[in-house]
Amino acid sequence: MNATRKVAVITGASGGIGAALVKAYRALGYAVTATGRTAPSTSDPGVLAVAADVAEPGTGARLVEATLERFGRVDTLVNCAGVFVSKPFTEYTDADYEVVMGSNVRSFFEVSRSVISAMLARDDGGHVVNISTSLVDNADVEVPSALASLTKGGLNGVTKSLAIEYATRGIRVNTVALGVIRTPMHPTDPDGFQAARHPVRRMGEVDDVVRAVLYLEQAPFVTGEISHVDGGQSAGH
Repeated sequence: MNATRKVAVITGASGGIGAALVKAYRALGYAVTATGRTAPSTSDPGVLAVAADVAEPGTGARLVEATLERFGRVDTLVNCAGVFVSKPFTEYTDADYEVVMGSNVRSFFEVSRSVISAMLARDDGGHVVNISTSLVDNADVEVPSALASLTKGGLNGVTKSLAIEYATRGIRVNTVALGVIRTPMHPTDPDGFQAARHPVRRMGEVDDVVRAVLYLEQAPFVTGEISHVDGGQSAGH
């Protein structure tokens, strides 16, 4: 393969936003390692599909090793894996906590640590993009979401920390904070409840998220940014 071709690692790539991002990065000419609990289906030689639980210790190192063996480098990581569990705070169980922390925080730590190490070894910079939620800074009384705020709020914070830590090494770190996006989790909105939660009065589409991530990918002077793709939720109601 062309050694100068850039390479992206995308977690949560089995469907929804992650799967769309795999296609988008391929359209940019990137090779992609796409990982999910179920390996994404592909016949594209430019896509390495890996079935993995990115919350499991050691998974990040294995993903990077497989990516380097296949493509020779890692330029971008999109941490798209995650879960959302909405309950009143006192009704969350220990099992809920473990699942949400694992999917939203441990997976970030596991994969990002190994990817950034690979970027530093090449000393050619790179880009990490995280997926968060506007509920972190715009709590909604109708959507109890303490575990989302606890975990995704952590991602917002570490985005700024890592952006500063690695700014002089050419590694950028950004986050896209979402409103409600039409995905398999919210495929329809027959009563208009989800649309009404956004000032623009519609749900977001997967393409809205893809455009935001690709903007950040192609914006070399942007790092430490929490970019809201939420139909105005973060601005107010």
